Formats: sequence, C-alpha cells, structure tokens
Amino acid sequence: MKAHCTATFNGDTALIELRNIHKTYKAPPNAQGDFSASSDVLRGINLKLHAGEFVAIVGASGSGKSTLMNIIGLLDNPSSGTYLFNGKDMADLDADAMASLRSSAFGFVFQGYHLLSTETARENVEVPGLYTGQPPDERRARAEELLGRLGMGDRLEHKPHQLSGGQQQRVAIARALMNGGQIILADEPTGALDSTSGAEVIAMLHELSAAGHSIILVTHDRHIAAQAHRIIEISDGEIVGDNATLACPEKSSAEQPSPKRRTAYQTRRTRVPLIELARTAWRSMHLNRIRTGLTLLGIIIGVASVIIMLAIGSGSQRQVMAQFDTLGVKTMFVFPKNDSTRSQSAPLTLEDAKTIRTLPNVQAVAPYSQHSVVARRGSVDQETYGGGATIDCPAVLNWSASEGSMFSAQDYAGTEKIAIIGQTVKNALFADGSSPIGQTILIDKVPFLVVGVFSAKGPSGGVDQDNRVTVPYRAAAARLFGHPYPSYIAVQVIDINKTSETIEAIKAVLTRERRTDDIQVWNPIETVQAQETSSQSMTRMLGLVAAVSLIVGGIGVMNVMLMNIRERIREIGMRMATGARQRDIQFQFLIEAIMVTTIGGITGVVIGVLAVNTLDMIAIPVDISMIACAGALACSVLTGLIFGFMPARKAALLNPAQALVMN
Repeated sequence: MKAHCTATFNGDTALIELRNIHKTYKAPPNAQGDFSASSDVLRGINLKLHAGEFVAIVGASGSGKSTLMNIIGLLDNPSSGTYLFNGKDMADLDADAMASLRSSAFGFVFQGYHLLSTETARENVEVPGLYTGQPPDERRARAEELLGRLGMGDRLEHKPHQLSGGQQQRVAIARALMNGGQIILADEPTGALDSTSGAEVIAMLHELSAAGHSIILVTHDRHIAAQAHRIIEISDGEIVGDNATLACPEKSSAEQPSPKRRTAYQTRRTRVPLIELARTAWRSMHLNRIRTGLTLLGIIIGVASVIIMLAIGSGSQRQVMAQFDTLGVKTMFVFPKNDSTRSQSAPLTLEDAKTIRTLPNVQAVAPYSQHSVVARRGSVDQETYGGGATIDCPAVLNWSASEGSMFSAQDYAGTEKIAIIGQTVKNALFADGSSPIGQTILIDKVPFLVVGVFSAKGPSGGVDQDNRVTVPYRAAAARLFGHPYPSYIAVQVIDINKTSETIEAIKAVLTRERRTDDIQVWNPIETVQAQETSSQSMTRMLGLVAAVSLIVGGIGVMNVMLMNIRERIREIGMRMATGARQRDIQFQFLIEAIMVTTIGGITGVVIGVLAVNTLDMIAIPVDISMIACAGALACSVLTGLIFGFMPARKAALLNPAQALVMN
C-alpha cells in the first residue's frame, strides 16, 4: 500500500530539474528536401525530481514516457532545453562523462531484463562494478551480497535461461544497485511478469524507496502507478498531471544509500582489465562457434599460405644460390679473347696472375689450365676435362674432397703423377663399386695415381662440374699439355658490389702489361645477382599473393564483427546504461576481433610449419624462416586491429537509448 506523510518537495533543491525539454526525431527528407515528417516526442517538459521520491511516470503507449525516462537517465540527449543534475547543467558533459555519472548515480531496471546470456547471475550483477574499476574480490562480494538480500543466494551461478522471469528481474534490480543506485529508473519492470512476480518487484521497489533510493517508475498501468508516492501523467509529449505535493514515507537512516560508496566508485574510473575483455570475447566466440570457426578458417588459410609461399620462394632462391656456390659466388674468370684464326691472342701467363693479385678488391687468384682429355681404366674410356690446378684453386673455386684428400703444398710444387677425379669420372671408371683411392688411371695415356674424389657439384652453366680430372699445375704442364700457360685465371673479389670497377682495373692493367687488348672477363657474379633479384621478386610475389588471402580473411572478420554488433546491440545499450564509456565498448569489440585473428594466426603458423616440413620431406626445396612466421602472425593480429576498428568504433558510437530498443 501507498504510504503518506506531510512533508512536500516544492521548496527543496531538486536533484533533477528539466526546463523546457524538447525531443524531436527527424525523419528522412521528402522529395522537396524538407523534414515535414519529423515528430515532436517531448514538448516543453518542465519537471523537478527530489532525492528520495518514489515517482511514477504514467501514460499510454507513444505518449513519450520512455523517452522522458531515457533523458532523465542520461541515455539520450534532449533536442533543446536544459537538464540540471544537482544544479549542474548536463549540456557540458560529453558521452564518457555522462557514462560515468550514469554508473555512479543511476541504476536501470528494464522490462526485458537485458541480462547477458553468456554470464551467470552474479556476473551480470558485477557488470556496473566492472566499469568503475572495482577490484574483482570486492565486486564479487558486493554482487553476492545483493543477490542474497533479494533471495537469489542459491542462484548465483545460474545463467539467465535457467531463471524465471521474476528471478531475472531480481538480478536486474541487484545490477541496478551494484554501484549504489542512488536513483533507480524502472521502465515497465512488471510488464513481462505474472501478477505474483510483478507484486514482488513492486514490493522490492518500495523497500528500496524506504532505504533512501529515489525511484522513477515508468508504466502505462495506472494500478502499478498508484503504488508510487508521486504520479506524473504524460500525454502527447506533455505533462498533463503531477500530484507533486504528496508526501513520502519516512526513511530508515540505517539503510540509506552510502554516499561514500558512490563517491568512491565515481572517482575510480579506470580501463576495464584486459583479462575481463578477453573473457567476454571468448564467451562470445564460444556462443557462435560455427561462425567463429568459419572466420578463423579464413585467417588460418591466409597465414598458412603466407608461410608456405615464402618458404617455397626462399627455398627456390636458396637452390639457385647453391648452384652458383659451386663456382664461388665471389669469383670472376679472365680468358684470352677468342679471335679469328688469322689473329691469335697471346696466352695468359702466371705473371698475369701475379699482376692481377696486386689490384684493389682482389682477395686471391688461381690460374688453371684445362683441356679435353680421355681418362681410361681398363677397357673403359671417359671423355672429360683435364686440368692443372695451382695451390689457390680449392679456395677460389670452392673445391673439397668427398673421398681421399686434396693436394698438399708439396704436391703443387712438384710434378708427381697424382690426380683427383670428379663424381662423374668415378662413376664411369669405377662402376664396379671399388674405391678409386690408390688406383691408377690413364689420362691421355699417361698413368696417374688417384688420391681423391671431388665433392659433387652438379651442372652449372650447362657444364657438368663433376666430369673432370685435376692434377697439380706443374705436372699438367710437364706431362699432359706441354706448356705452362693457364687457360683462365680465376679471380676472387673482396666486395661483390665493386666487381665492375675491378673488371675495368683488370682490363686496364693487363692491356698495359701485355701491350694489347686481347683479354675478356666473365663475371658470373652479375648472373648470380640477377638470379638472386629474380628469386627475391618471385618470393615477394608469392608472399603478396598469399597476403591477399589474409586480407580476404580480414574482410571476413570485419563482416562477422558487424553481424556480431548488430545481434548484440541491446547488450551494448545495457553496458552503456550501466556505465560503459565509448572506449570501453570499442576496446571490447577490438579485443574480440584481435582474439579471433590471433587464434587464427597461431593455428595458421602451426599448420604452415607442418605443411612446409611435409614439402621438405618430399624433396621440394623450401626454407622456412622464423621471422616469416612471426611476421605472418603479426600481420594476422594487425588484420584484426585494422578490420576490427571500424565495427568497434561503430558500436562505441551507438546511442544507448536507441540500442536498448533495437531488434
């Protein structure tokens, strides 16, 4: 029953004062470009609400009572007029300042409850405390205390679908009281309840009023409105009745709302902890598992493709470089010019090699004599290249032995008949599987003892680098070729970026010393650099193609985020009503986007690495890079940040009053 007392509020300072408040909703312009279809929902509202009042705003559907409540609760802004709260003009507050005031001064109870389906009853009650920076333990204790006081102590861990309508409304009331709830705004709180549950909710509102809370009840039911101590009737956007002189019941001083609690919460404005945002994001993803999985699939494919494509490109590049390594990637070759038979070029000499060695940027030189010869063992002949090597040849030409040994310094100085053969010669002359080391072969009918076998090099420049026999330079000159002239001089440079200058210097000094311009220089370094550039371009192209799939995955993330926001508009409105600032909403949805792309990125990296290892096992050249993996993962996270920003920003800019009523 409604209680009476003799005190009135007419002369007191108002807690909330509205002066000439108008609210106009503009419709889209008509063909003539004017807004003739715009409607005035509130028309010059003047109203004073005092602390401790239990007020009912009553009116038919469409009368403007819910719009008035939204303006009183700072969920919406008036089109014109003045709103004073404790004498301060609310026009000076931005969206975040109003969110802070809502959090500390207002508590909302909605007809549709607006509980988070992914959270328990206790967690739903904790939401307002989350946005005021209450510590987790304090927040939990406060929620449990409130639910226990409202008879929900045994339903703390129940989710909304496990509660009846009356129980859900009790949770909503507890949520409204979480930060103190100085002013409780109840919009049709009994509209979705049966009569028994509705009576219980009204009884709770009476208890809160008796405890010192200001209650503003919005209803179209005059029987419910009769429970209030003051009834304001609104029709067509105007106040048509207000029994403002009715008294209020005496308040229990022992149960007054704690100003200290409210002040502390109001000043403790901090960013929502990342762990809370991540937990909310995870539950939202789990609730929409199929959609999340499809979104993850796009990111996974994108990241895995980047890793696989870059690994294939790098592997191809490494293979090309390995082939050129057989010649030495810092080696050039000086030859006599191939003149006509009427004008023969003078042969190169060992003195020419000594001259070249004195030039800048030259690290080492290796004269090498080479002619076509026939190697024989028994009745088996092998046409091959026979060469005479100087002591610098192994280092300059990148030689090593897979069997036996290389020549010693003493071997190079003498004319001993010893030889090192290539893999092709070995396979031809020793097809019976016997070891060539220590056996004698004929090179152009001259017997030589095999002391080593070159490591395999494979083909390069159309020439089989393993089809060769090599003897010490002096032995080749004395026993095979009959002259001491090298066929070419291999020149190893220090800095490959200065090869052009070195070539010009070689030509200049030999022309001066030989008194004729009859030499040429083959520079495979340029070919290596061109091949490397080509391989790098291919790698970049493959990476770019793979990155496109990552971008497509990012667009999928943005699309899903927009759908997610559309489905959760009422949740966004509820969070804003309970104190969430724009940046809180924005961070929440950004974290959700980043979590999706991070999980997808990590999974994509794992799948990409496994795929690369599989390709490596089947002899496809690949070269995986941890930098590429880290870069792909970073791009995935960045994709979530970029493509999640616009939807998150859109969610943050929603009007809370409109969000609460949108489907």
